[in-house]
Amino acid sequence: MSTHSNTAETVAKKANQVATNASSEFQNFIADVEDLVKETTTLTGEDLARAKAKLSSRIADAKDSVVEMSGEIAQRARKGAKAADDYVHEQPWKAIGAGAAIGLLVGFALARR
Repeated sequence: MSTHSNTAETVAKKANQVATNASSEFQNFIADVEDLVKETTTLTGEDLARAKAKLSSRIADAKDSVVEMSGEIAQRARKGAKAADDYVHEQPWKAIGAGAAIGLLVGFALARR
């Protein structure tokens, strides 16, 4: 297997891992918000203020997590684009053939409509 295939597989695996982590983080965030909403219906005064502070903290954590994940996704996309660019420069005829085949398939698909 070539280096570019290994790089593409690694990028795909890491992107899948980031997506899984994002999904898990989002589900945890939603569960926390639901719990806080349930708790706040009976809270008053100081307890309500603590619940509001906890919710604000959780929202800030979620925002930080999204920013971090978006940075990772962008970095992985750049690595994938670099690997594709390197492959096209090293194997131009294969890239041209693959592009032509994809173009042909898209043309057939659009013509069938």
